[in-house]
Order: sequence, then structure tokens, then C-alpha cells
Amino acid sequence: MSDVNISALTALSTVQEVSANNIANVNTDGFRASSVSLESGPEGRGVEVASITESSVPGVMVDGVETSNTDIGREMTDMIVTGHAFSANTAFVRVQEEMTGHLLNLIA
Repeated sequence: MSDVNISALTALSTVQEVSANNIANVNTDGFRASSVSLESGPEGRGVEVASITESSVPGVMVDGVETSNTDIGREMTDMIVTGHAFSANTAFVRVQEEMTGHLLNLIA
């Protein structure tokens, strides 16, 4: 399997987990949404999680209570994009495994 694709799948899984946590806490007073920054892996190959940071932007104040600052629309849109990237990397890994299988069948 391609290490590049495996590193991307691992990083994208983290992005989805953070988005899911943000969405799960959309109704939690005082919750601050987090975001994931990605960077190129070693020698520019693959992708890795650079950092996970909590937003410093406060939520809306309602009756003296700060609500969550999670933007559900942005989170859902980001999850769709991340899901497509995950699917693309999964497809590449699947094709690579099929090609390896065909090669092994030819050799055998």
C-alpha cells in the first residue's frame, strides 16, 4: 500500500473526528470549536496533522451564558469535502491492491 495514501487517510480521519466532536457539542454552552491544520509529510510525501487548535472566537451570549461557537454549516460542508478526499485515497489504495494481486497472479 502507498504510505502517502495511508498517511492521508489517517490525517483525514482526525479531521472528521474533530468535526464530529464540534457538531456533537453544538448545543454545549461555552464550547469552543476546534480545527485541524494539515501539513506535508516527511520529504513532502503524504499529509500529517500539524495541529489541532481550539477557536478563540467566543460564542453568542444568551441570557448571560456563552453558547457554543460551532458553525454547523461550515462543519457539515467540511465533512463532505473531507469525505470526498477520504474516498479518493481509499480508491487509490484499492486499485493498488488489485494491481498487486494481478501481478502476483501473473508471476504464479
